[in-house]
Amino acid sequence: MKSILFDYGGTLDSDGSTWLERFHPIYKEYGIDAPNERFDRAFYDSDDNLPARFALDGLDLEQTLRLQVREVLRGLAPDRLELTDRIAGRFAADSRAHFRRLDPVLRRLAQRFRLGVVSNFYGNLDGILRAEGLKELFSVVADSGVLGVNKPDPEIFLHAARALDSRPEECVMVGDSVPRDMKGAAGIGMKRALVCSRAEPPAGGQDWTVRSVVDLETIFL
Repeated sequence: MKSILFDYGGTLDSDGSTWLERFHPIYKEYGIDAPNERFDRAFYDSDDNLPARFALDGLDLEQTLRLQVREVLRGLAPDRLELTDRIAGRFAADSRAHFRRLDPVLRRLAQRFRLGVVSNFYGNLDGILRAEGLKELFSVVADSGVLGVNKPDPEIFLHAARALDSRPEECVMVGDSVPRDMKGAAGIGMKRALVCSRAEPPAGGQDWTVRSVVDLETIFL
């Protein structure tokens, strides 16, 4: 094995929790207690349309999150837009705490393997990773917003593998989504590690299941 590819959201910024799962409790803490279905609609309306509504190139993590949160609040509680900075700041702080936890592990992995990121993101992930001090660890950042193709399409995985001078079978894809990460990577012959902290992880054909990226050390080092 030559290379390890990582999903971003739910993998590098948390132990298997999606942005939706992480954000909803924060909104509740600030008094925005919408039913799950209504919150989901507002969240995905913001998430899916953010690149079309705003120029995101050059924005850092917190700036991007503020736009995402503001759009959710417009849909759920337009009279509570003053909560934007607090909700976005809390989410960013949690993400950065996780970055600090993973940083030494990623650096040790980078001494032995070529590392990359494959993410369905907004088009500004490279800059976000650079601002957070993580970009130097990754030789490629395959951002769907830049490439115009989303996981599980094989091309986004193949783009990353080519950039790392690796064949698909020489790569491991690490992610928290069975349909996007595990099945997408399996389709081109990559090994797969699912990040999942649930007591009963889903069966997605993964080769390994880990509770955190931290646990990859015991497998690969």
